Amino acid sequence: MKASSTAILCFIVLSSGCGLHLESSDDTKEVIFLAGKKSHGYGAHEHRAGSMLLAKCLNESGLGVNATVVTEGAWPEIVDEDAMPDAIVMYCDGYKNHMAKAHQATIQDWVDQGVGVSCLHFAVEVEPEVMGEQFLEWLGGYFAVGWSVNPHWTAEFSVFPDHPIANGVKPFSILDEWYYHMRFQPEMKGVTPILSALPPLETLTERKDNNPGRVSNPTVLAEVKAGKEQVVAWAYERENGGRSFGFTGGHFHKNWQQDDFRKTVLNAIAWTAHLDIPEKGVPSSTPTDADLELNQDYPKPKQK
Repeated sequence: MKASSTAILCFIVLSSGCGLHLESSDDTKEVIFLAGKKSHGYGAHEHRAGSMLLAKCLNESGLGVNATVVTEGAWPEIVDEDAMPDAIVMYCDGYKNHMAKAHQATIQDWVDQGVGVSCLHFAVEVEPEVMGEQFLEWLGGYFAVGWSVNPHWTAEFSVFPDHPIANGVKPFSILDEWYYHMRFQPEMKGVTPILSALPPLETLTERKDNNPGRVSNPTVLAEVKAGKEQVVAWAYERENGGRSFGFTGGHFHKNWQQDDFRKTVLNAIAWTAHLDIPEKGVPSSTPTDADLELNQDYPKPKQK
């Protein structure tokens, strides 16, 4: 933790108005999940439930992590002004409603001091003219309307880079709303693709939804036709030594039950906090169906 005081912080869930004491021992990493408000309905964009599940996994990993979750799009009130987390994770709706818009100065200060930053799913999307440059600096890339696209498709991942985030991750395939064709740092400076796959051409040619600027464009269409794999998750090493991670999956809450999908994200969050990732990756138990039902924003629909 980047602070002068020491003690132990247990896993807690905070809501608006609660103060957060970051007082862990020097060898314990503090990770704050910033979970957005209710969004898409049952089983999708489950920011609170997903954050709580991932935080629980990290806290039980034995790697020396104290993870907390701030819910409802609130921002942590850190009691000790000299304290700051080792890493933050934003899992929230993005674009015009991105929680970071109201906290740019704080995040910039944390980024300048090497705090890790992860953004999951919609949280990788910002308004280019408002926060595009900041996200290039903070995250190494972002979803840009008019350039990036957001179809649902089954991505197959079979090759992984020699990077700690890929430790223990085995080939897998999974249906998600995998965004692609991100706006990255020029020449991918500092960026390492973690998950890449070739989307079906139909993800660009057969979409009928009313989603202006996110369906297709000539550049991405040409790349997919040419067989160029698209990056859907990436690591970013900032010049000051800070680390970041962008992950475009995470639309469906049930996907956290897939071990390699979940391990990729757990590895990445731990990596952004400057933890050493075990050779087999961050350990975690497969969530049960009952586990997935916990803390969701909407009740499960009654089956007919």
